[in-house]
Amino acid sequence: MIPTYKNVHLKFKFNGFHYSSEYLLELAYDFVKEGKSYEREIGDFLFQWLDHSETIKVKTSGSTGTPKVVELSKQAIVNSALATGDFFKLNPGDAALMCLPATYIAGKMMLVRSIILGLELDVVEPSSALKFDSNKVYDFCAMVPMQLEKVLDKVDNIKTLIVGGAPTSNNLKASIQELKTHVFETYGMTETVTHIALKPFNHTSVAKPNFKLLPGVAISQDDRDCLVIEAPKLCQEKIITNDIVKIHSKSEFEWLGRFDNVINSGGVKLFPEQIEAKLQNKIKDRFFITSEPNEVLGEQLILVVESETNDLNSEVFSELDKFETPKAVYALKEFVETSSGKIQRKKTLQSIKK
Repeated sequence: MIPTYKNVHLKFKFNGFHYSSEYLLELAYDFVKEGKSYEREIGDFLFQWLDHSETIKVKTSGSTGTPKVVELSKQAIVNSALATGDFFKLNPGDAALMCLPATYIAGKMMLVRSIILGLELDVVEPSSALKFDSNKVYDFCAMVPMQLEKVLDKVDNIKTLIVGGAPTSNNLKASIQELKTHVFETYGMTETVTHIALKPFNHTSVAKPNFKLLPGVAISQDDRDCLVIEAPKLCQEKIITNDIVKIHSKSEFEWLGRFDNVINSGGVKLFPEQIEAKLQNKIKDRFFITSEPNEVLGEQLILVVESETNDLNSEVFSELDKFETPKAVYALKEFVETSSGKIQRKKTLQSIKK
């Protein structure tokens, strides 16, 4: 029988203690009334999760614009938790570490997975400098790249770690190769109830592995070559993304870049994300690739750097071909960001042009 959102697994533990639905409500009350900021967020979520509604409202991260609130089916969230459990072969009694805020879907899912799958969940305060028991063995954890970068010497006790929410630098990718921990990159969004595909960062014989779909997910492409997701157990309607992909099989795809970022310069399609990856280790400041109008090319490729100066050594571009090399470099003291800290490219570019 498939678990529903009303189930609390008998093996579930929160910070070392078993909790039934009744006692989880008491925990939520205590957190909301007297807890720290991150505990209040957990309490708020538990109140929503344990009420009589079949849906829950979740805030998106605002990756491509202003954050919004979407309504998700609680059973879809349970189905997502089960799919992740199947993919990673998580068992009741396995230990999990939660170090993400319960504000967004990634943190909420750590709670739901633990409640539904019967995991023993340890919760620590979310921060860029995590403090957790590095001697305890954890079977599962989720982090953002910034967190992982600062605890690389402490995560060998975590068996499986999923990383998402922001781009992972080439330096971090190289460091991940040395870890005992099995690290996976995630692909997904709030509307798909967190990730629908995963890609190994390390412990793989393939140099550039593809994303592999979770059970119950099917994919196709629209006429823009963008990914179309069908996941009836997670969302009722097809989700048409702005992610340009190459589909390798029914269960695997390669991510190329965002449709809204693609640059058509003189008839050549350029993917900013791929160019940025080549420059990642050569520019110390934050930067991004975008374009500006050009009478001859239509669009010309440019680089925007978060710096006091746009003076860059030409060696920075040595690995780029002639189409990928920026025709201009602009500097801005401070980038425009979303509330979750992601760069808003269009608004940042508008700031430069003012």
